[in-house]
Amino acid sequence: MTEKLIALLKASGVHAWEVTDVVTDAWEFYFIRHKLDQNRAVSVRHVFVNVFETTDGCKTLGSASAEVPLGATEDEMKKLISDLSYRATLVKNAYYPLNPAVADEGENVKIDVPAIAKAYIGALRSLPETATEDINSYEIFVRAKSRRFINSNGVDVRETYPSSMAEVIVNARRDGHEIELYRSFTSGECDEAVLKEDLVAAMRQGRDRLAAEKTPALGKVAVVFSSDDACEIYDYFSTRLDPAMLFRHFSDYKIGEPISDALAGDKVTVRTVKTLPGSSENFSYDREGAPIRDETLMENGVPRFFTGGRMFSCLMGLENTFIPTNVVFGGGTKTEEEIRRGAYLEAVEFSDFQVDPVTGDVFGELRLGYYHDGQGHVTPVSGGSVSGDMGEFLKTMTMSKETKRNDNIVYPKLTRLEDVTFAG
Repeated sequence: MTEKLIALLKASGVHAWEVTDVVTDAWEFYFIRHKLDQNRAVSVRHVFVNVFETTDGCKTLGSASAEVPLGATEDEMKKLISDLSYRATLVKNAYYPLNPAVADEGENVKIDVPAIAKAYIGALRSLPETATEDINSYEIFVRAKSRRFINSNGVDVRETYPSSMAEVIVNARRDGHEIELYRSFTSGECDEAVLKEDLVAAMRQGRDRLAAEKTPALGKVAVVFSSDDACEIYDYFSTRLDPAMLFRHFSDYKIGEPISDALAGDKVTVRTVKTLPGSSENFSYDREGAPIRDETLMENGVPRFFTGGRMFSCLMGLENTFIPTNVVFGGGTKTEEEIRRGAYLEAVEFSDFQVDPVTGDVFGELRLGYYHDGQGHVTPVSGGSVSGDMGEFLKTMTMSKETKRNDNIVYPKLTRLEDVTFAG
């Protein structure tokens, strides 16, 4: 089917095109407690086509995309290409060329789906449950994906990679009350140590949530982030390094210039890496066919390299760019003991936590935290909200030396922001 589609695109006279062909073979399991409720094997294929057109001598370029139905006839594919060609003429972006041809160095490795699934089931069944904290249910999805990308400039690359996910419901009970906590884990293969550590912590947090007091009126307070919500903080930096943000003037970062003139805390270092052990996004090429490589994007608070999608990279005059998949944020200068000195609020779980990459606004509704009074007393608390300005926080932000991984992101295990506004 893909070869026929490519032949029709070449014969159609469209200005340019891209085709992505993804085959997924998967095993899925659904457990209630630890009893298998149902399972299934899945094999699916999706073919996507993106058509580009220019109507003014390559001054502007438009595109339109669609999924090609499996089993589509030649006439149906011709009509789809014609429809996309027309829709593309209605878009008038500044002109840019598609990625050029590269040597195919993608890794087509053998993915052992049954072994990965077995590792997940074994890890979940070995959790130390108690009479008051246990696992309610879980779902496991293990996939072997094969992706081929072709464009009209001669790019034709293939690679195979694992992608897995577990969704888990944790129960906690106390004095006639019960609570459920949802946790999800995405990875390449099963990371048993991380899965078990996080779920043991979730059971403990469920217990503490039932015993939590209302968060006191704290006003301005130091907040230590010790969960994956901290990824939102670090996404603020990587997003502002994207050419799309720079072109639209949503980011004022400049190569070789500090992101702030008043950095008194730890300075952020950002790297993109081609391979990160355990990641579900260890790709050789991005979704537009550009080769992925290791690159330092920001070093100690100073941008060194901007990289992102093809269109905005070209509009910014940037060469040899790609869309990052794995991002590593370097650890800070502080030990965990230093991060945890004095009085502070440790934020563990929010109903929603966001850091706006354009305005820098920080906001989140606290579901569970721990108030450390600086005298050795720790109280589980719930309720209230945190807010502030990331542009100000980054000036005195401190980070632990130790890092942790959340799928395709590595970030400091502890992050401390000073003078956060807390509203009860």
